[in-house]
Amino acid sequence: MAKQFDARGGGRGYGMLVYGLLAFSALLIVIPFLYVILSSFSTKQEMITRGFFLIPREWTFSNYAYLLNNDNFMTAFGNAVYITVVGTVVNMAFTSLMAYGLSRTWLHGRKPINFIVLFTMVFAGGMIPSFLVVKSLGLLDSYWALFLSAAISPFNLIVMRSFFQNIPNELTEAGIIDGCGEWRMLVSIVIPLSLPAIATFTLFYAVHNWNTYFHAILYLQDSAKWPLQVFLRQLLIETDLSTEADSGGFEYGPAVKMAAVVVTAVPLLLVYPFLQKYFNQGMLLGSVKG
Repeated sequence: MAKQFDARGGGRGYGMLVYGLLAFSALLIVIPFLYVILSSFSTKQEMITRGFFLIPREWTFSNYAYLLNNDNFMTAFGNAVYITVVGTVVNMAFTSLMAYGLSRTWLHGRKPINFIVLFTMVFAGGMIPSFLVVKSLGLLDSYWALFLSAAISPFNLIVMRSFFQNIPNELTEAGIIDGCGEWRMLVSIVIPLSLPAIATFTLFYAVHNWNTYFHAILYLQDSAKWPLQVFLRQLLIETDLSTEADSGGFEYGPAVKMAAVVVTAVPLLLVYPFLQKYFNQGMLLGSVKG
């Protein structure tokens, strides 16, 4: 009985330690998140004088009003939406087509192609060769430089190929008996059965396209085409924004930067809950078979 009591006591103590560490880790994540959100409703003077705080003394929506009335910000936001929507469609179209082809056992040369895909996961072309290729194709200062240079992620391709391979052969054989060609097979049978994988990688590609930054400053020379992340970077590094006022007398500073960070993160936070239920299923089922 004494040993049993000690074991239970030790298990209870271990559980409290684990929950304590998890709570501490959660605070490390939640507190900066709350600081950014709540400080975006504060004034410039309060952020400068108070330093770190969570609850503003004076609440204001002027920071968000300034962003919504800023033509450069709204242009960058529209560019980000366009890049995300079109880029994700291009990503999913190329990835789905190539994954379906590599999942067919009758495809000649599929093993060398699979090796090439795996090779690119380890050895990339590099920044300078990629830039020279994009320049030689005449895609500089074009959104297609962003779309085509990252059209297929090797990791996403491999997992989606595995997902397609896990579809029972009886279903595809029944489609062949009914007279389905490869296109009809893909659209009517494979894709409907692969919605968890489609939703998962749509989320992956959407996050990548929404957060595109390095390729944008590398390939886009016209500032009017810059996406939201590049604008946010300009806003965060411009020190004169914290000392000058606009024509309407509004003093923009650290609080406006916090508001810009919040607006940048909100679209993905709104989309993620709708795709979350497919996330685990898509990743697990796609990784069963290599």
